[in-house]
Amino acid sequence: MNDGVLSAIGKTPLVKLSRVMPEVRFKLYAKLEGLNPGGSTKDRPAFSIIRHAIDNGEIQPDTVVIESSSGNMGIGLAQACKYYGLRFICVVDPKATLQNVRLLKAYSAEVDVVQEPDKQTGEYLQARLNRVQSLLASTKNTFWPNQYSHRYNPIAHYQTMDELVTELGGELDYLFCATSTCGTIRGCAEYARDHKLATRIFAVDAVGSVIFGGTNGKRLIPGHGAAVRPALYQDDVAERCIHITDLECVVGCRRLVRDEAILAGGSSGAVLMAIEQVKNEIKPGATCAAIFADKGERYLDTIYSDSWVEEHFGNVAHLWQNEKEVMVATG
Repeated sequence: MNDGVLSAIGKTPLVKLSRVMPEVRFKLYAKLEGLNPGGSTKDRPAFSIIRHAIDNGEIQPDTVVIESSSGNMGIGLAQACKYYGLRFICVVDPKATLQNVRLLKAYSAEVDVVQEPDKQTGEYLQARLNRVQSLLASTKNTFWPNQYSHRYNPIAHYQTMDELVTELGGELDYLFCATSTCGTIRGCAEYARDHKLATRIFAVDAVGSVIFGGTNGKRLIPGHGAAVRPALYQDDVAERCIHITDLECVVGCRRLVRDEAILAGGSSGAVLMAIEQVKNEIKPGATCAAIFADKGERYLDTIYSDSWVEEHFGNVAHLWQNEKEVMVATG
């Protein structure tokens, strides 16, 4: 079935990165998920969950879709719901960026803002989930995608891994993937297991996230890490987890645009810096892939704003400046 613009989801470009780490002796590729039509890798599970629910009768024409999201999943769901003519309520919190709220509204989503964190946990995520439950109870004929536990989240990313392996001719020695709902990394891990691949999968989590047993703390980069371990998490989903700070996310993003002209989102910078940490452990000649979840346009007021960076981290521009410029051969 051709689902219009939604049929353009997936089959995102895979590009070789040769400038940001020119000294490494392995091949490094990036999967540019920001080139999905809704702007992120979350288009995949959003479409997968909504399409499955329509096919099995969980969603009817008058169904109201209700979900909690810090940004990309909400936008992916808003796009899918707009295409299928469904009412969509997205529960966000004050940390949601103005740009993401505007994108949600552009797709006709109703934005419900939770103003205070949950009293017991002190977390906005739990407050959003509580609000979702309240809306489900007070609204007729509803559907909750529940991105944190829905099976069709990782199922959608089974295809992501298939694309990677196919494009690389079956040669994928290392995969680096940022984590939030764990849908992407679990789908990739399940594909690797089912196809008996020797791919070593490295999870990239945020300092301040509890997904891989870290201590809960303040995080500035949306969509990277989580305050609550998602139901999709499994102990064997990755061989190893690398925790990355907010500042490292900024540095990674700034280096990507400086060296590769790739304007990527926060978790992509985290993935790059995770590879930087372990690059000397990667065997020469290996094939390494990184999943870049979204584009940088949604971070222009944060990661790519000099004033925002200085406000939160001080004068740190030297971390991505004062290095030899990339030289492009001509003629």
